[in-house]
Amino acid sequence: MANPAAHRMFSVATNQLPGQRIGRYVPALASVPSLEDTAKIFRTEMQTRGQRENGDVFLASVFFSTYQTAAGPRLAALVADASEHLREHEEASLQQLLAGSRILVAAVSHEVRNVCGAIGVVHENLARSSVLTGNQDFEALGSLVQTLSKIASLELKQSTGNTNPTWINLQDVFTDLRIVLEPSCEESEIELRWNIATDLPLVQADRHSLLQVLLNLAKNSQRALETAESRRIEIAAAARRGLVTITFTDNGPGIAPGNELFQPLQKGADATGLGLFLSRAFMRSFRGDLRHDPAQPGCRFVLELIAETDPVQQMETHETHTAPAA
Repeated sequence: MANPAAHRMFSVATNQLPGQRIGRYVPALASVPSLEDTAKIFRTEMQTRGQRENGDVFLASVFFSTYQTAAGPRLAALVADASEHLREHEEASLQQLLAGSRILVAAVSHEVRNVCGAIGVVHENLARSSVLTGNQDFEALGSLVQTLSKIASLELKQSTGNTNPTWINLQDVFTDLRIVLEPSCEESEIELRWNIATDLPLVQADRHSLLQVLLNLAKNSQRALETAESRRIEIAAAARRGLVTITFTDNGPGIAPGNELFQPLQKGADATGLGLFLSRAFMRSFRGDLRHDPAQPGCRFVLELIAETDPVQQMETHETHTAPAA
């Protein structure tokens, strides 16, 4: 019927929708079997990608059915923009992840406090002694300091979640990321640039966890750009030598040298300071990696993912990534 709501949803000028092919705006509807070629009646719903006249994508919930009329078969579809629901879901998932990790932080902090208390007792003992050489309390202090260092550098490794890496299509992940990011970047007057290769192979990852990592990097960039005069975020992806590399770059003030980014409980960090800590742990859980590239202006993070290759290349890539560090 091409009502006014449809014109707004697809960003089309008034009265310009009638006569247009629906596949231009909801490609999945164009794949419904030809009504002329089948007598089967379809009554179903689906969630798919919609596209506006200006090229922006959105998440579309489509309820459609086919039916017969005296003039021939027809198709009716009710299309709803579900992008806001996706944004709220993904952002809530990230916040829930960070909030839930406070349980882990509390447990680690408890152990740190216990060790610090013991250090305090040993320190008091040493204060009463003027001879340190061979002193058992002094030796105990060194042992306690080492223990504290180990506790502070604990990594989540595989325990950060029930990730189940499979071979996934990155284009689908980037489409969801666009749906989540573009409205908030537009509101914040941030230019969002995409430089995604069209021929990316499948990669080994958990789709939801990877989306959370990218969303966390985006939120960090948005905070860093709040006081910048010009604001820009660029997301690029390309394949090379059995890997797919994703770069996430902003033109903000960058990160000061010496900042231990991937350590938990960073001073001055938002929330628990676990965002990057958890993000790298997620990447490593499906044999990928996340690192900061200090050589670039602004702030750049690099994500590496194992790409699907032929069996021989896959074996060589696996050996390279599982070999112990020299």
